[in-house]
Amino acid sequence: MRHLELIKALPKAELHVHIEGTFEPELMFAIAQRNAIEIPYTSVEEVRQAYNFHNLQSFLDIYYAGANVLIHEQDFYDLAMAYFEKCAEDHVVHTEMFFDPQTHTDRGIAFDVVIQGLTRACRDAEQKWGITSHLIMCFLRHLSEEAAFETLEQALAYKDQIIAVGLDSSEMGHPPSKFERVFAKARDEGFLVVAHAGEEGPAEYVWEALDLLKVNRVDHGVRSEEDPQLLQRLIQEKMPLTVCPLSNLKLCVVDDMQQHNIRRLLQQGVHVTVNSDDPSYFGGYMNDNFIAIADALDLTEQELKQLAINSFEASFISDQTKQKWIQKIQNWV
Repeated sequence: MRHLELIKALPKAELHVHIEGTFEPELMFAIAQRNAIEIPYTSVEEVRQAYNFHNLQSFLDIYYAGANVLIHEQDFYDLAMAYFEKCAEDHVVHTEMFFDPQTHTDRGIAFDVVIQGLTRACRDAEQKWGITSHLIMCFLRHLSEEAAFETLEQALAYKDQIIAVGLDSSEMGHPPSKFERVFAKARDEGFLVVAHAGEEGPAEYVWEALDLLKVNRVDHGVRSEEDPQLLQRLIQEKMPLTVCPLSNLKLCVVDDMQQHNIRRLLQQGVHVTVNSDDPSYFGGYMNDNFIAIADALDLTEQELKQLAINSFEASFISDQTKQKWIQKIQNWV
């Protein structure tokens, strides 16, 4: 792969990663044993085989089975630190991680347990590797508006630890408009807002995310290309799309990586970024995603640099820090 060294060397920001989706089989099995939690697998290899899901529901089944073993603050800390170690290997110097409190509070795990484990890992990762991070709390869109409001109320005590709220889980049948009032309340409370739209769902969901939720970023958004008017708006507003190539392949948004539209979107001026989504389930972390599209789409060195630059421009870090990393990328020879 001719650009492998460049991909390894480029500093990158990751803006679309679900911390629960970074749960590697070895760690899941170890925490299950530590907490004496029964899971339907007798070995790490069996867990790994289960990760070879064949559709969205089989993915969600193993995803939630994994989440069930997370009980104590240390479990969430260990999960996040394992991800940060992958970031260090891939030269991801800043990450904005999604977490799904409802996945845990609905099991009787206190919100405080989740947030404290994650924030402690964020502090330690910065001290150990120099990786900065933000947390983005997501509402599960297959649950009710009322449940989202309850979760938002729980989050208010931790506003200094959560930079934004998001919207994830099953997209079809749960349009952004379902959560318009929740997002209005979140914005009033000072949170930035993002939302999954236009991956499984249609381009219309992207319009709703923009007009009703008033998002700062669109997560996924690859189906925006189906609507030329929407595409022009994204370009004009420089609205970031947090694209996840290996996820799109695994969940059959595209049948072949050579069909992926990220290069086409980039060339048209859409503010696309590369991310790993649920990397332990979808076949790879940040550099794996870069390598997959670089190979399949024959990306140029300048296009790879631009994708890295976009990741910092679209991040929620300070302008001064953005410029520091962008300068490093531009000066890389």
